[in-house]
Amino acid sequence: MQQVACPGCGAPVQFKSTASVMAVCEFCKTTLLKDATSVSNLGKMSEVLEDYSPVQIGTSGQFAQRSFSVIGRIQLQYSDGFWNEWYVLFDDGTNGWLSDASGQFTMTFGKTAGGELPIFDKLVPGRTLAVAGQVYTTSDVRTARCSAGQGELPFKVGVGWQARVADFRTSDRFLSLDYSDGDAPRVYAGQAVKLTDLKPQLLRDADRISDSAGRFRGKVSALACPSCGAPVNCAPGVTVHIVCPSCHAEVDTAGSVATVLAAGAALDKVKFTLALGAEAAIDGSRYTILGAMRRSDGDGASEWSEYLLYAPGRAFIWLIETEGGWQRAEVLDRWPTWDGAGHASLDGRNFNKREEYGARVTFAAGAFNWRVSVGDTVHVTEFVAGSLGLAAEATNEELTWSRSSPLALDQIRAWFGGHVHVEQQPHPKYADTARRILIVYLVVNAIPLLFATGNSLPYALLGAAAIYLPAYFFDRLDAEGR
Repeated sequence: MQQVACPGCGAPVQFKSTASVMAVCEFCKTTLLKDATSVSNLGKMSEVLEDYSPVQIGTSGQFAQRSFSVIGRIQLQYSDGFWNEWYVLFDDGTNGWLSDASGQFTMTFGKTAGGELPIFDKLVPGRTLAVAGQVYTTSDVRTARCSAGQGELPFKVGVGWQARVADFRTSDRFLSLDYSDGDAPRVYAGQAVKLTDLKPQLLRDADRISDSAGRFRGKVSALACPSCGAPVNCAPGVTVHIVCPSCHAEVDTAGSVATVLAAGAALDKVKFTLALGAEAAIDGSRYTILGAMRRSDGDGASEWSEYLLYAPGRAFIWLIETEGGWQRAEVLDRWPTWDGAGHASLDGRNFNKREEYGARVTFAAGAFNWRVSVGDTVHVTEFVAGSLGLAAEATNEELTWSRSSPLALDQIRAWFGGHVHVEQQPHPKYADTARRILIVYLVVNAIPLLFATGNSLPYALLGAAAIYLPAYFFDRLDAEGR
C-alpha cells in the first residue's frame, strides 16, 4: 500500500492496489494520477450520485472462496439511466469489478479473448458470440459517459470520459467487452451474483443511506414535480425517470436536481386497478408501487397494465394485469437457454414458444428505474410451461428475460386491501324499474288480451317495448359516463 499527500488539500490518499493508477481524494475530490515517480493533479472529479446501492467504498465480502474489499467506483450514465462499477481488490492482490445496475450484480475479471472479436458498431442485442470456447447472447450494447468517480481506479478516467460497452450472458455467466480505447476491446468475464451470496460486510443500511445521501436514498419519498408542483412518490437513486400523474410532465431524476424533460401532453384519464404509492407486504418486505404503465400490442387489439414495485434492498417486482388475470414477473439474473426458435429451458424445465409481438407504451405515470415514454416499443417473445411463463423483450440496445407466474385476484386484494379498485359494472337501475312496470302491465292486461277480439297482441308488445327500450338506453348512457 502506498500513501501520498493530496496535492489539492494535503490530506492522505492511499493506493491499496499496486494496479491502481488513479485515485479521488475523499475530502476535496481532487483526482490524482500516479506514475512511477510522482503523483499529479488532474483537477476535480464530480461528486457521485449517492443512490440506493448498499455497497460503498470499504465494503468487503467473499467470492469463489476469496475475500475482497471495494476500493473504487465509476458511475456511468446513459440516456435511460445510470449504473455503478465498483473496483474490488482481493486479498491475493488480484482485482475485479462488481457491476451494480438496478439491483442486479455481476462480478467480472479481466481476461484474454484468445480470438478475433467483432467491432462495436456490428453488435446487436440477441445475437450470439463465441469467446474462449463459450457461446454468449448479446444482452446490452450502449455508449455511456463517466459522470463521477470515487476511490482508486486502475486506469485514468474523468468526467465526460466515454465508455462503449457491450454485455453478454449465458445462464449465470457474464461477459463484458469494453471498446472505450478503440476497436480492440478489453474483455471482462465472470458471472451474475446475488449480493447476499457475497457475504458482504460494511454495507450501508437504510439509516446510513438516508444520513449520508440526503434525498438520494433508497426510501420512497415525495418529490415536487418541477412542472406543476404536485407531489410524486419516488425512490431517489432507484428511479431515474418520473412521469407526473398530474400534468404528465417527464422528469429526469438522475442528477442532483430534478429536471423537466418534456411538458406532458393532455392525455385521457386512465384508470388503474392499483394506485400509485400503494404498499404491500410481499415475501417479508414492504413493497411500494412506484410506477404504472399501460401497454398494447402492435395492432392495438390487446391492452394490459404493468405496475413497478420496489422495496429497499430487494429486486424489483412487476405485477401485470391482463384480461385473463394477474401475473407476477421478475427480471432474470440467470438466463434461460434458447434455441433461437420455438424452445427455451430454465431450471430443467422446457418452455414452448407461445407468441411474439410488439408492445407499445400508451400511458405511463409515476417513477421508473429507466426512462419510459409514451410510444416506446419493444419486441416480445413469450414462452410457456404449464402456468409459468418466460418473456424476452428486445430493443435496439438491450435484451432482457423475465419469468412470470399467475396470481389470483384474491392475493392482490390480500396484499393491497382497500387500494384495489376493480371496475364494477353499473347496476341497471332504469331497466330494473322498467321490468317492475312491465310485470304490472302484463298482469293488468293478461285477462283483457285473452278475450280481446282482433289482433291486439302487436300493440301490447309495442307498449312493452316503449316502456323497456328507453330504460335500456338510459342505463347504457350511465355506463358510458362512468
